[in-house]
Amino acid sequence: MLTYPELYVLRHGETVWNAENRMQGELNSPLTPKGEMDAARQGEILRSLPLDGFHFLCSPQGRAVQTAAIAVAPLAPMIRTDDRLREIGVGDWSGRLRDELPKPGGTDPYMSQYEMAPNGEGWERLEARVRDFLSDLPGPSVLVTHGITSRMIRSVVAGQGAIAVPAVRGGQGCVYHVKDGVQNLLE
Repeated sequence: MLTYPELYVLRHGETVWNAENRMQGELNSPLTPKGEMDAARQGEILRSLPLDGFHFLCSPQGRAVQTAAIAVAPLAPMIRTDDRLREIGVGDWSGRLRDELPKPGGTDPYMSQYEMAPNGEGWERLEARVRDFLSDLPGPSVLVTHGITSRMIRSVVAGQGAIAVPAVRGGQGCVYHVKDGVQNLLE
């Protein structure tokens, strides 16, 4: 069984498109005022933690960079971007309202839309990308990423049980702590 370093995983704050219920994927929209407050709350949580020796990594997508600037920059000597932390690609559905899209059945139709998006990345490729990223981590790290990518990171590191219960606000405004295969939600 693989072991991974200690992680603090942040999802970007609420964006304009999150509020409109649009698929973002590789596209971007800015944080809303609520999203800026989400990021500020994450910064408060991080300030209460012993982060000496931690690495700070961020998705290069604007909404994650904007969140990192608010939540992480005051604490980090350097924040490195890594393309493997970007959000799952949703192909032809990028920018579309979820209400316009097919509603698959199953236990979680919302998540199923990511797998069925035409020309999207899909779960298998996302998992391969996340595993590649995790294998390169230099040590304990703070990660600023996206909702679906965060779910995949946490499921790889802490198992499927880490994502079995729907996330609080999809992870916006909170921090997931993952250590020794155990996940804890910090609010």
